[in-house]
Amino acid sequence: MKKNTGAPSSTRFSEADYEAALRPLQIELVKLQRHFISSGERILVLVEGRDGAGKDGTIKRIVEHLSPRDTRVVALGKPSDRETGQWYFQRYVAHLPSPGEFVLFNRSWYNRAGVEPVMGFCTPKEYEDFMNTVNTFEALLVGSGIKLFKYYLDISREEQVRRLRDRGKDPLKQWKVSPIDKAAVRQWKAYSRARDAMLSRTHHPAAPWAVIHSDNKKSARIHLLRHLLSRLDYPGKLPRLLQWNPAIVSEWPAGSALLPPLA
Repeated sequence: MKKNTGAPSSTRFSEADYEAALRPLQIELVKLQRHFISSGERILVLVEGRDGAGKDGTIKRIVEHLSPRDTRVVALGKPSDRETGQWYFQRYVAHLPSPGEFVLFNRSWYNRAGVEPVMGFCTPKEYEDFMNTVNTFEALLVGSGIKLFKYYLDISREEQVRRLRDRGKDPLKQWKVSPIDKAAVRQWKAYSRARDAMLSRTHHPAAPWAVIHSDNKKSARIHLLRHLLSRLDYPGKLPRLLQWNPAIVSEWPAGSALLPPLA
């Protein structure tokens, strides 16, 4: 799909404008879910991104009013010793959508392309094996009928530092705080290189990447929703609500030049 150049130029929302924009999109999501429950379609959304980029908040707004019986959020922890010895994709396959289901991965198999090589959690061979097979794996998923969408939420270094600092001070977000946070800032350039390699090597026609520029969380959430809904067909769809701003949603590889610099 081509970028929608009819999107509004503003990249920020007041709280009132945000709520006014969010509710109609959540209604569109409900329409979408009613359709794919009745048709048996399977939808899989991967949400990747830097620490602090807003993955949790974005997913929360997507699922907020959807049927809990037909919607699942998958956020897997560290693999067990048993899982470590399995085929890498095996533990993810168990969570793929069944007919009528909407599944979102809050981080996915792309841990092997981002966090793991930077933090030394995988070997160079394991990394290359993943990069050489993931496109085929995803093509098989799409060939089986799964509608697969991949989003990478990106932020500036300054915004990441601010969010991680604020996270550490918030008593309601202590579960998010981990040693990885400090590494995320310290290893900024390494994560940038891993990001660029991942996007360039794993973008393919069956499962293209879209990069969401999320220094402004509200704007990122609205535009990811608009972009996702614009790529799906369902009865009663209102295209006028789904105009997304190409300054915020960059469809890879055209968006590569818009990514933050390594410095």
